[in-house]
Amino acid sequence: MLVRDLMTTSNISVAPSVPVADIVRLLADRGLSGVPVLDADGALLGMVTETDLLRRLAIADEPKPGWFRRLFADQDEAAERYARAHGATAGDVMTTELITVEEDSSVEHAAHLLEEHKVRRLPVLREGRLVGMVSRGDLLRALFPPAVATAAAPSSDDAIRTAIEAEMRRQAWADTPFLSIGVQDGVVELHGFHRSPATRRALSALIAEIPGVVRIDDRAVERPPVGMMAR
Repeated sequence: MLVRDLMTTSNISVAPSVPVADIVRLLADRGLSGVPVLDADGALLGMVTETDLLRRLAIADEPKPGWFRRLFADQDEAAERYARAHGATAGDVMTTELITVEEDSSVEHAAHLLEEHKVRRLPVLREGRLVGMVSRGDLLRALFPPAVATAAAPSSDDAIRTAIEAEMRRQAWADTPFLSIGVQDGVVELHGFHRSPATRRALSALIAEIPGVVRIDDRAVERPPVGMMAR
């Protein structure tokens, strides 16, 4: 599934000259966490987010630095930070170093960007132009694809086992040489040894996502004897 399949194509945006007070009302009225800032030609200049707007409150509560700290502080950086916090327009307070995603990127890549950069939504671009936004909420829909998507699900026990083993090979933590996997009528049986409780939980989650799995019967114990691990 691609980003364009899930993105929101709403054309809500603001110009850099829009007053901050108007943006606050816009976000509150529409239930948004941020809004893109576009120039007259429609090019993306930045984003005004809740974080940008709350900076004005947060900076007011910061303790004033002592004379020694002020002596070595970067005064230009402090001035720039103050200007952003107290700016009057979108252009003053917006974040310009944006994390964006192309519309033909995978939803997995978009989710990785959201998680890595700790942001709530990403501007979606097509040839450098803004075409939509994708949020954490949008990506949640990728976890529950339409029922028709399961038409090609593994139908035999051998196919289920092959799918499990293929997914395990993709995960470094799933290197479990002392574990055997059997499948009977869609029930996955595990025998042998798990490396750790975390590995047991992760493997259970991995198997549960394989189409065709009816139940997991985990009979493996926590870890192999010390002598076996040494070999």
